[in-house]
Amino acid sequence: MWAYRLAGPGRFERCSVAEPEEPGPGRVVLRTTSGGICGSDLPFFQGATTPGSTSKESMFGVPGFPLHEITGRVVASAHPDHEVGDEVVGWASRTDGVAEYVVTSGDEVARYRADLKPETAVAIQPLACVLYAVEKMGEVAGKNVAVLGLGPIGLLFAHVLRDRGAGRIVGVDRVNRTAIGTRFGVDEVVWSSSDRWARDTTLEPELVVECIGHQAGTVNDAIQAAAFGGEIYLFGVADEASQSVNLRRLQRKNLTLRSAITVDRRRMLGAADAYLAAHPELETGYVTDVLHAVEIEAAYRRALNPTPEQGKVVVRMP
Repeated sequence: MWAYRLAGPGRFERCSVAEPEEPGPGRVVLRTTSGGICGSDLPFFQGATTPGSTSKESMFGVPGFPLHEITGRVVASAHPDHEVGDEVVGWASRTDGVAEYVVTSGDEVARYRADLKPETAVAIQPLACVLYAVEKMGEVAGKNVAVLGLGPIGLLFAHVLRDRGAGRIVGVDRVNRTAIGTRFGVDEVVWSSSDRWARDTTLEPELVVECIGHQAGTVNDAIQAAAFGGEIYLFGVADEASQSVNLRRLQRKNLTLRSAITVDRRRMLGAADAYLAAHPELETGYVTDVLHAVEIEAAYRRALNPTPEQGKVVVRMP
């Protein structure tokens, strides 16, 4: 089967590998139909390894890495709820989705509506993660919110929080996201770095969603900006396992710092499919860039360097 693998920082090469054998208990084999590029994939594309790993554990050369947001058609199943021919969306368990076939857990994929194209349906996976995070936040109605980072995830947070009745939503990004941010429910789009915004803002949001990820600096910006007694939700994968957070300020402001990974994934995928059906504007306005798998390097570079109107970057599989 075909696959692409990282040959070095920012460089993919096509390779041929053996087709997967029959799946083990609870697993399925998918023929991939699309893949969404997540912000957590980008450091690996640039040459990063898993925090704490050694050079022997580098993922360079692993076929299909790094892509975990996928749609696909079930071609073999050892999971009781999936049949051959099902069109599903979810996680590639081993983050190896840039490949013709993927073996993944049947508990991490779910069928999606037949009227969706794969390159639209793949948005269900990040939406599931956002819905889970908002679920963990509890009641958000009426709260003033700041969303740090208006990339594809930040846009979804703004949309869902608006739907859940949040008060004033401010979005902050280094790219001028005014037009697309407004369409996703942001009341005020700030074209700025998060540290400059945190220094100057007078909003004092009761909820800050930090979805830039990857470094401690933006976490501390969220702590600085949050209102006394407020909550900060950290979304995204940290590049370093240990980071320096201003605990004194966190304590003195009586803040709650929360984070999580998405569990109960099939339930959340179903909830995301239903949310997408209830909000058809997401079906047409969220995925803005669809490239073919042969353009995989260009797709990652585009995700790394977003334009003002850019939403989700998706790869269509042959």
